[in-house]
Amino acid sequence: MYSVNVPLPGRVRQLANRLHPELIGFETVREDHSCLLKRLGEADHVAQLQHRAHRALEGEPAVEAAVTGIDYFADPPLGSAPVVYLTVESPGLERIHADLTDAFDAVEGLEGSDYVPHVTLARGGDRETARRLADREIEPVRWTVGELEFWDGTHKLPVSSVSLPS
Repeated sequence: MYSVNVPLPGRVRQLANRLHPELIGFETVREDHSCLLKRLGEADHVAQLQHRAHRALEGEPAVEAAVTGIDYFADPPLGSAPVVYLTVESPGLERIHADLTDAFDAVEGLEGSDYVPHVTLARGGDRETARRLADREIEPVRWTVGELEFWDGTHKLPVSSVSLPS
């Protein structure tokens, strides 16, 4: 599965790492963190998907984003619950997601009008712990998204990137 992801600044990764000890007890705790922007699907050659995505992203400017809090999905459409995550606020990323959804079909229940920009921290744990984490105040982390990555989900590696001009 290929996707377009938003690279995260080190300050967001540091925040996720500071929260790691509080996530012990969840079935899965993420060690690597990213913000999924749009699933692209499978292809024999990633270049096919990249070409379509580049066309959809043509002329997109850099956008502002901010991690502003912690929240959780109590009943996610896939996988175990709850899913604890960092909230990402960015009308620009939501607009880019909509543009990519015009070029690639939306995954029902996860994308299109259901898309919630976020950074997953953990899943499959105690709902009370998720609630307690969501009540925590955090210092917002703001940054400019100046590029997006094409991600190979099978190998868990970025395969290329595309710049968003300032």
